[in-house]
Amino acid sequence: MKTLTVAALQLPTLGMNATRLEFYLKNATERGARLVLLGEYVLNHFFRELEEIPRSMVKEQSRKHTELLQRLAKEYDVVFVAPIVRIEKKRYYKTIAKIGAKKVEYYRQQILIPYDHWNEAAFFSNEVAPLKDPMIFRIDGFRIAVLGGYELHFDPLWERLDRRKVDLVLLPTASTFGSHNRWRTLIKSRAFLHGVYILRANRLGEFSEGENRWRFYGDSMLVDPEGEVEMMLEDKESMLVEAIEKRAVKEHRKSWRFREALEARGAL
Repeated sequence: MKTLTVAALQLPTLGMNATRLEFYLKNATERGARLVLLGEYVLNHFFRELEEIPRSMVKEQSRKHTELLQRLAKEYDVVFVAPIVRIEKKRYYKTIAKIGAKKVEYYRQQILIPYDHWNEAAFFSNEVAPLKDPMIFRIDGFRIAVLGGYELHFDPLWERLDRRKVDLVLLPTASTFGSHNRWRTLIKSRAFLHGVYILRANRLGEFSEGENRWRFYGDSMLVDPEGEVEMMLEDKESMLVEAIEKRAVKEHRKSWRFREALEARGAL
């Protein structure tokens, strides 16, 4: 039976000090973790705060954190997946980094939030183009995909993951405004309909703007292919470490035959 132990760290923005990462990492790897996921705006400040921070400081923050995670990946034999802001030619890009001992790869989020109060699409310079496959890679025989939190909502990206027969979807988020139940329902539904595990890491912390206070509430979780929550964190700094099973993915797909129905009609 193939298994893979994964971890999600539930943290606020680390700023320039990420030393406590090693405390959690040591614990996670002692429990067999091979993959560690961080939430959005943990390695960097929330994008609304970046407007007030010198660009050079943001770039240095991203560089230092990338180097630190690569050192830890080598020392502890793990892979990190973590959202990080990249700056190229004075432009900000919202990316998710896969950081291993030997190399760093980046997925540039394809669909960004466009709302008036939360307009990542206007702040970042990510290309607006036809959709392509999200980042997909393998660890210990498991096919793993990475989605930006907002991208969870969009069927065309999920159709691509279906075609690639993904086992686990990593979902870093920065959810707020009391949206617990909506996110829980959506994550559980996606896991069940697509026959995958979903590991969600949501950040902690607050952002204040005038009289408005945005509270990032945690609620990081692992959901299995049946849409059941196997483990959920609350609203404090903490870590989730759980094992996933290849058998659970295979049994779900054999029982429900969603993929089989689409393949028979040439939809996949």
